[in-house]
Amino acid sequence: MTSAPGGRAPHPDPPRHHAPPPVARLAIAPHSEVTRRIDGVWWPHSADLVTELPELLAALPFDWPRITHATVNGAGWPALPGSILVSGHVVRLRRTINRSGPDTVCLVSTGVGRWDLLIIPPTTPEPTAVRIMAEMSRSGERTPA
Repeated sequence: MTSAPGGRAPHPDPPRHHAPPPVARLAIAPHSEVTRRIDGVWWPHSADLVTELPELLAALPFDWPRITHATVNGAGWPALPGSILVSGHVVRLRRTINRSGPDTVCLVSTGVGRWDLLIIPPTTPEPTAVRIMAEMSRSGERTPA
């Protein structure tokens, strides 16, 4: 509360509006009986995995069980802690650098399975990223950029 000049009654502080957290930009390939190498694409807002991962995990389909491990492949990710707490659960983190392939994140649910997502770099122009995500949503395949 702030005090009004002249000893008048204080006025309440104006309400603070907090921007909602960004929504994960994610496209999951259509369900198929065919095993595929990439299960979807993710276009994070930044290269800060500690900030981005909780948003990603919250946006995953309900039939993807609790993720216990995440391995990112790509040189664009800074050093990571060994684990983070996401919604009360520990998620172990690892970073690898494979210079020959695209950036990916491998999400693992211990004892259940794994899901591999292509990562669209955060700096990708929106029209390009939207096109890649739309292609994945339709066909489960990404065409060359």
